[in-house]
Order: sequence, then C-alpha cells, then structure tokens
Amino acid sequence: MTGKLVLENLKNRPMRTLLSVLLIGVPVTLILTLVGLSHGMLEDAQRRTRAVGADIIVRPPGSNFLNLSGAMPEGIAGALEKLPHVKLAVGVVNQQVQGVTLGVVGVDLKKFDEISGGFHRLSGTTFQGPDDVMVDQYYASEKGLKPGDYVTLANHRWRVSGIFEGGKLAHIVAPIARLQELTSNVGKISQAYVKLDNPANTSAVVQYLKSDPGWSEYQTYSMKDFIALYSVNNIPGLRQFVWVVITIGVVIGFAVVCLSMYMAVLQRTREIGILKALGASDAFILRVIVAEALLMGVGGTILGIVLSYGAWWLIRTLVPASIQMVIVREWWPIALFITLVGAGFGSLYPGLSAARRDAIEALAYE
Repeated sequence: MTGKLVLENLKNRPMRTLLSVLLIGVPVTLILTLVGLSHGMLEDAQRRTRAVGADIIVRPPGSNFLNLSGAMPEGIAGALEKLPHVKLAVGVVNQQVQGVTLGVVGVDLKKFDEISGGFHRLSGTTFQGPDDVMVDQYYASEKGLKPGDYVTLANHRWRVSGIFEGGKLAHIVAPIARLQELTSNVGKISQAYVKLDNPANTSAVVQYLKSDPGWSEYQTYSMKDFIALYSVNNIPGLRQFVWVVITIGVVIGFAVVCLSMYMAVLQRTREIGILKALGASDAFILRVIVAEALLMGVGGTILGIVLSYGAWWLIRTLVPASIQMVIVREWWPIALFITLVGAGFGSLYPGLSAARRDAIEALAYE
C-alpha cells in the first residue's frame, strides 16, 4: 500500500516531481563529471607516459611528478647511456602551451623511435624542417588541423607536418633543437627516458642512481613507480576539492528535497487528515514522505548518470586534447548513496511535520 500511495503521489504531481528530480540530478552530474575529469586527465597522462617504452625516468633536482623544476644538461642522456645495463637514454624538452593541461614536447625523432617504436602516423610526414610539428588526432580534431596547416604554439608559428595516433608521449611534438632555442633552453633537457638491456635490472639501476653522489641530486623513478604517482590522492588539493563539491551536492539535494516535500505536505494536508482518520499511524505518514523523497533521489541519480554521459560526449567532441574525461562507474553507487543521504535527511522535517498534524485540523484545512 505504501508503494502504491507513493507512486500515485508522484504521478499526480508530474511537474513538481520532474523539477525535483532535475534539481537533484544536477549536483549528481557535477560530482560524476568532476570525478570523471580527474580520473580522465590522470589516466591520459599514465597512458602517454607508459607508451614511451622506457624503464626509468630521470628528472631535474627539485622536481616532482607534477612539476618540472628547472632543466638538466643535455649531456645527461649521453652520460646515462654509459652506465651498466643502460641501453639507450633520450632527452626531451617540455613546454606548456595551454594552461596546465596541454603541452608540446621537443624530441629527437630518430632516438625516440629507437626507445618507443616511434609514432604511428595517420597522415602527413615526419618533420621536414625546424618549424614543423606533429600533432595527434585529438588535437587535430579539436583545432580542425590537417597536414600543411599552420598553428601558433609557444609564441611561434609552426607548420603541421603530420598527424599521429594519440596515446604516446604528448599531443604535440616538435624538433627538440628548435624548441630548446625558442624556450631559452639550448643545451638543456627537461627529463630523460632510459631504456635498459633487461627490465629486471630496473630496481638495481634506480638504486644506483639514487645512491651515487654524482646522480643523487636528480629525481629518479622507475616508470612503474612514476606512473603509479598519477593518482587523485597525490594531486595537492584535488581530493579536498572533490569532497567540497560532494558536500555542495549533498546540501543542494537536502535543500531541494526539503522544499519539495514541505510544499507537498502543505498541498496534501486534507489527504493526510483522511489517512489519519482511517487509522494511519504517525510512522506510516513519515514512511510515505521519506519513501517519496528517496524515490526522487533514485530518479535524480539516474538522470545525473545520463547527463554525465552528455558531459563526456561534449568534452570528447569539443576539446578531446585539452581535457579528458572518463565515465567512472565505480562512483555510481557512491553518488546514489550521497543522494539518498541528502534526500533522506531533507525529507525528515516535512515528514515529521506531516506526521504530527492533528487529524481534525487537517480535515478542516481549506
């Protein structure tokens, strides 16, 4: 009986129900989109770093996995190649070109091909001149580029020589010598990728580099450990920001449900009086109000999940290189729990108010 009464109440007030579900769905969409963006950006960075094919990465002193502090002498790559078990070392130059989400990487294509197997070109050619760049299909799609077009990056006009399959190193690559010149880093590199003769020697080489006085000042990681650092928990402030947004979502859900159910109680004052006259207990009245709110919370969560797919599609269509988003299905039950908590608490005051109404006064309500 309770379920039928709840469904009839929602069905007979479709506009209020739809608006309440929509207003609950918006913060759910916000939460799922933010989580999807944080995971998407980190997974994209992991994928591109892993595809380089190196075993070790060496970075300048004072750097961390998020920030490249300063630069290293270009000769570092050659010195690394002289160490035991090191097969190849390749230096690159990193330069941000759009906020913190998009950068161009300067590479020596010949050496990079040796360490990684090279880029899989979809169209065009490799660098034909010092002012050529290659872009992946995501950046080409975002900017509407094709081979032969020109693009301005790092305050310099480049010719797009080719488009390659995304997922390796960076969305944009340029000749290392030219990027060094443009960024005042002639003779310097931002980091070095190291390929060993046998991956089983990775721990031993990393330990040597960290303990040797000549190398200990540099930040040295195995690629496995470096990729593992790309986590929401390792981004300063990101986890706290996510929980702030979640808290806002709970508050909005609480407010929406509280207002919606309070208005519903006012509209159904005579109905509540009739139910009480028929013998309905206070607990029954409260249960009906809370169940109605929870059902709207479930509907709002489903709508929020659907809208998060819409956000994913828009981002993937409009800015596939600058911003990456994934659908994190593990957060669906979390979003549902958060919504039900907000809806449940939001319905308590209206529910208790309805349960405490005097049957005679409710029947006399105009």
